[in-house]
Amino acid sequence: MVLGRAIGNITRGTTNPNRLRRVDRYIANLPILRSISNPLVVDLGFGSQPITTIELQQRLKKVNPELIMLGIEIDRERVNKAKAFETERLHFNFGGFEIPIPEKIAQEKVSIIRAMNVLRQYEEAEVIPSWSIMQKRLQPNGLIVEGTCDEIGRLASWITLDSNKALSLTLSFRLLGLDSPAKVAERLPKALIHHNVQGEKIHSFLADLENAWQTNAGLAVFSPTQRFIACCYELIARGWQIQNQPKRWRLGELTVAWNEVSAFA
Repeated sequence: MVLGRAIGNITRGTTNPNRLRRVDRYIANLPILRSISNPLVVDLGFGSQPITTIELQQRLKKVNPELIMLGIEIDRERVNKAKAFETERLHFNFGGFEIPIPEKIAQEKVSIIRAMNVLRQYEEAEVIPSWSIMQKRLQPNGLIVEGTCDEIGRLASWITLDSNKALSLTLSFRLLGLDSPAKVAERLPKALIHHNVQGEKIHSFLADLENAWQTNAGLAVFSPTQRFIACCYELIARGWQIQNQPKRWRLGELTVAWNEVSAFA
């Protein structure tokens, strides 16, 4: 499908193998993957190499072997190089936030869009308009996962959106060796990173997260996992709307309702 000019800017394109494993694990757990046949999953802004798109396909097809993976890049040279890796269910296309779908893929709408380390390189004022463009490409129950991570994937955060609004913020940590969960402030999505200041909701949340982490320091003798689980329970006790369960906390993954931390609706 041709939707006109590509919308967006060429980003640095830096990537590393296995960098997005934490967000991929989260996406693999989304119910939509199991509820529909032939879901179309888009990796927006796959970078200078298509490795993370290929990894995402490999991880998700264990959940739904029928899925179709589409990697999209706004740099034509990167797309041309990625074409060598195409298969029947793995495709690459030139484009941006408008999510152009090749004619060979007989679908009009997208089930899941992963956009990691893309909007971080934009201005904050461009976030909501970019979300809106992507949301228009979703099927009715589709989802967007948009966020950022560090260079080797030990620290990540992302926002989950449906076709109408943002739903949640997820923070994901490699617990072994974690000194302070407040370090995630450096890797917040663009919609939040400039709001981590006194008086803003995200600042209050991260302050309570850090406080709970320190309060439960004694549990580190058992494991960082036990310490983090206790930390999550304490956040709930403090009134935060934590949306995921201990099974996910054990993975170092914490999800909070978007309205609890957002600077805007």
